[in-house]
Amino acid sequence: MIQIATREVYRNRWMTVREDDIRHPDGSPGIYGVVDKPTAALVIPLENDGFHLVEQFRYALSRRSWEFPQGTWPDDRQTTTEELARAELAQETGLRAATVERLGSFAIAPGFTSQSCDMFLATGLTSGEPDRDPEEQGMRQQWFSRAEFERMLRTEEIVDALTMAAYARLLLSGRVTER
Repeated sequence: MIQIATREVYRNRWMTVREDDIRHPDGSPGIYGVVDKPTAALVIPLENDGFHLVEQFRYALSRRSWEFPQGTWPDDRQTTTEELARAELAQETGLRAATVERLGSFAIAPGFTSQSCDMFLATGLTSGEPDRDPEEQGMRQQWFSRAEFERMLRTEEIVDALTMAAYARLLLSGRVTER
């Protein structure tokens, strides 16, 4: 596939949307719409065989969503994703972690976005006050046992794909055992 042309069609402080004209290997033309976003960080706050989750209103879904703390910087800040993970954890939950361990990375939605996400496991947690952004008004945080977390996955109370993928990666890492 060869890119023939590209044009930016939208930009805000969180993302850029571009449209690429391409040529397929057989010579036929094509077009792709791509959402470019910086690498995100997701953090799994593990404590007492359970997890701290945040619940917030997700505008695109028109509903509230339980998920692991996650996000990106709203500017062009250059830091490590571990620093971002620590910042998201503190900002959204008020928790600070003694240890943050990288579990891996994955592509968020490779059919339309270039964004990837690095996953981290946070342990040795201490409480503090959250410092949420205006977009996070109404966010709340709660600890759930693993059994309750898994029930929420089965009953689709948790629908966030990043949270599901991170939990699968955590199980595969061997840092917690499957039930």
